[in-house]
Amino acid sequence: MIRSIIWNGLWKQNSGLIQLLGMCPVLAMTGNVVSAAGIGCATIVVMALSNFAVSLLRIFIPYEIRIPVYILIMASLVTVVDLSMNALVRDLYLVLGIFIPLIVTNCLVLARLEAFASKNPPLLSALDGAMMGLGLTLVLVALGAIREFVGTGMLFAGIEMMIPGAHEIKILPDSYPGFLIAILPPGAFFTLGFLVALRNWIDARSHRRALQKKIAASAGVSTPVTPSTN
Repeated sequence: MIRSIIWNGLWKQNSGLIQLLGMCPVLAMTGNVVSAAGIGCATIVVMALSNFAVSLLRIFIPYEIRIPVYILIMASLVTVVDLSMNALVRDLYLVLGIFIPLIVTNCLVLARLEAFASKNPPLLSALDGAMMGLGLTLVLVALGAIREFVGTGMLFAGIEMMIPGAHEIKILPDSYPGFLIAILPPGAFFTLGFLVALRNWIDARSHRRALQKKIAASAGVSTPVTPSTN
């Protein structure tokens, strides 16, 4: 069960590549690695805590008003995360801006509350929320890394907002002019399309190999062994 939850969140039901949920931060906050990781970490915390709270309280929540109650729980936890980031990482908080409160409107969070947390124990629900959030965060960071590298020739711009004393990494020489479209909104669409295609190709290749092994195994088992008649 635990292995299935982890695999679903990170790969099989990845919200950024399969379900295509939570597109607001995917397209808006992936101009660089730092902003992508920041909004991703906030989403992980909100999803894990929301799932845990809803699972813990599910027997007390009337079915008819469950959605408003879920949203109220989400909004309360997002407010806690918002105020905490304002106090602890204010520079990053200012960069992320309105996208932290907008986690409340992320359909991924509500979908997991309805599909999993309302039917399963608290710890498993918290794990499901964390893994779904982590799967989205990995997509965000991959998008941010590709777009930042192609667009500017560097990585981790603004990392000091998360890790004091750290510095950005300049990979390409100063003569690199940059590819502006990569860090503009169209770049997010193109890069996301590339990642979705790559994921589908890996999955198709894996299925093809598994099928070939199954066919080979079936052929080996079904082939009768003729005894020697010497």
